[in-house]
Amino acid sequence: MTAVLIALLLVNAAFNVVVWPRFYTRVAKDPRARGADGKPTRFLTVHAVLIALALTIALASAIAAIAAMFSPAA
Repeated sequence: MTAVLIALLLVNAAFNVVVWPRFYTRVAKDPRARGADGKPTRFLTVHAVLIALALTIALASAIAAIAAMFSPAA
């Protein structure tokens, strides 16, 4: 069961690292991302925060998976 959980955590981390940065590039190019004055809008800010959170979760998942791989069996 531990191997399945480790694999799931690593898949989660990989998915987040692959998908979210590419999504940010699309959001940043969206016309709603910048106002007429060129400043970031709430649309861009909210998506940037969500993407940062997803990448933080990816990091936590990777750390948990690595910790579980090297922890002694219970």
